[in-house]
Amino acid sequence: MHIEFRHLRTIKAIHDCGGLARAADQLNITQSALSHQIKGLEDQAGVELFMRRSKPMKLSAAGQRLLRLAEQVLPQVEAAQLEFASLRGGLAGRMHIAIECHACFEWLFPVLEAFRRSWPDVDVDIKPGLAFDAMPALQKEEVDLVVSSDPEDLGGVDFVELFDYAPVFVAASQHPLAAKPFIEAADLRNETLITYPVERSRLDVFSQLLIPAKVEPAAIRQVELTAVILLLVASNRGVSVLPDWVVREVKYSSDYVTRPLTAKGITRRLYAAVRSVDREKPFVADLIRLAGQEARRLQQA
Repeated sequence: MHIEFRHLRTIKAIHDCGGLARAADQLNITQSALSHQIKGLEDQAGVELFMRRSKPMKLSAAGQRLLRLAEQVLPQVEAAQLEFASLRGGLAGRMHIAIECHACFEWLFPVLEAFRRSWPDVDVDIKPGLAFDAMPALQKEEVDLVVSSDPEDLGGVDFVELFDYAPVFVAASQHPLAAKPFIEAADLRNETLITYPVERSRLDVFSQLLIPAKVEPAAIRQVELTAVILLLVASNRGVSVLPDWVVREVKYSSDYVTRPLTAKGITRRLYAAVRSVDREKPFVADLIRLAGQEARRLQQA
């Protein structure tokens, strides 16, 4: 027996309307075409689906079984159609984000909270990009956006500028280096450097300062949380280099000092990497807008 969606809609319409004429009007077909459709379905089933002598027209036991199927299946089909329409219109979809910037978790959460309120039908997830190779995952559609400070020339991938930031030196206010107007690579040679637990090439202090100068700190202590890094720095257990927007709250604290790296300072740029075909989707564009807006707010705080 071959059952189509139109058969289920027919069974439900006749049951709801109580007769062929009104059901035909509801389905926007002729009564003759509706009768022919029912006859063909009954021939397939080998049983009658309606008790035709009753008024209003009633379903037989076999017809009731098809009605239960229609009431189960049709709402799911309609929901899928609405979902596909939302996907085509850019109102729904998936936004799985990989972050190559460890400190960005704290910046991104307020962004995602605002995004969730504006786009409730978009499935959002965060994947730590430091745990896997994020860019190939983006190209293979395993993730949908990568937050990165290292743009690459990748086919089918756009790097959209989010904001510029400055990595800054952070130390306890009583630390000897607190007296300097800026910090150079050589200043860190005898220091315990507190960093996030990621490879050196992904840390600004190494990629932008220490590696080019071929300087190695006396010790490295890796800490997962920004709050703990700042706690250790305030206790004079070491020094750190963090993005300026991360340390916005310690700028006015007597426990810390922040200093630029080098006399001219170092500026880095953060990007949102997205597939080119997805860049103009409304919810993708809005997430990028919110991300830049939140970053500027943090820098001005």
